Amino acid sequence: MNGAWRIVAAREIAVKLHDRNFLISTVITIVAIVASLAISGFISNRTDTIDVAVAGADTEQVVTAANAITESTHKKVRFTAHKEADVAAVERQVRDESVDVGLVPNDPSGWRLIGKTSENDNAATYLGAAAQQLALQRNAVAAGTSIEQLGRGGAVSYDLLDKAGVSPGLARIVAFVFAFLFYVSSILFGMSIAQSVIEEKQNRIVEILASAIPLRQLLIGKVIGNTVMAFGQLALFIGAGLIGLAATGRGDQIAQIGGAAGWFIVFFVVGFLALASLWAVAGSLATRSEDLQSTAMPMTMLIMAVLFAGIFLSGTWRVIASYIPVVSIVAMPGRLADGTASWWEPVISLLLMGAAAYGIVILAEKIYRRSLMQTQSRLSIRQALAVED
Repeated sequence: MNGAWRIVAAREIAVKLHDRNFLISTVITIVAIVASLAISGFISNRTDTIDVAVAGADTEQVVTAANAITESTHKKVRFTAHKEADVAAVERQVRDESVDVGLVPNDPSGWRLIGKTSENDNAATYLGAAAQQLALQRNAVAAGTSIEQLGRGGAVSYDLLDKAGVSPGLARIVAFVFAFLFYVSSILFGMSIAQSVIEEKQNRIVEILASAIPLRQLLIGKVIGNTVMAFGQLALFIGAGLIGLAATGRGDQIAQIGGAAGWFIVFFVVGFLALASLWAVAGSLATRSEDLQSTAMPMTMLIMAVLFAGIFLSGTWRVIASYIPVVSIVAMPGRLADGTASWWEPVISLLLMGAAAYGIVILAEKIYRRSLMQTQSRLSIRQALAVED
């Protein structure tokens, strides 16, 4: 009967593959991932057009210079000048929200930007830089020199030591996605395992199963079957995400993100073996579906803690978390995504995760085996351990 777990695992997989809700939710999630990346790429590549009402001498020249600056720095910002008769007309256009900002001379100090309720950062940055550039040109001519001579020795170049690195913003998004996928998969498959165990207890099917196969084999089959399905679903989600990144023009950063994603899948599979066995324990301790809220509470809190750790931890705390089993499922891949972890760190962390998973599975198997046949009332972990084999 040593191969009985294969039959159980095959049944668990078959049930999932024939579950319409599971299949629909998987497809919807994949579509949502691709759509969110497409929308993100569209927004990031969209040019921000700023309408500027201008009045007075040389204001249109400032707008033209601002456009030249944005083009030279490859910023997707474009200014459109709207000539008005005077300052009052400019203010009226801004107040009516016909334009985004207004620009008028403010002699003798320079220029005056006009907004309605808040400052426009792009207008302040690029129109301000353009105004300073024109002022420098005029002052240089007045001093009998040139702007190039005035700026000599002030050029700054920006060299990246790791040109293949992931931008901090994208790395934070990737860390959030890892944490969210961990949460969704753990809850979805975990609750499915627990509900399956409870149904077998309520319907007395477990007594028939226990007479046919060892309970250890039953647990192994449930854990392996659901782990295989969780792995497959997670691989689809991450594959969709990587394809979406490539389609949005971020293909140059896929190598590092893909490596981190690969490690995330490995960490998740090893960790889920432990989590799945604990979900089975949550189901075995209960005698009816209403008990699950109580018996599964520790698991729910653990998964929520890992979710928040993956999203909010940073610096030294995240380094520490990347070596703590279960939390490391999201913390270590997150560090790999932003390039703050050395090549050997995930190896050490995975070994710790594997050792912890083995210990958890051994303990969970003992609790599961001793509590599964107890159908009179809900058990605590201490009561289950006190039950003799």
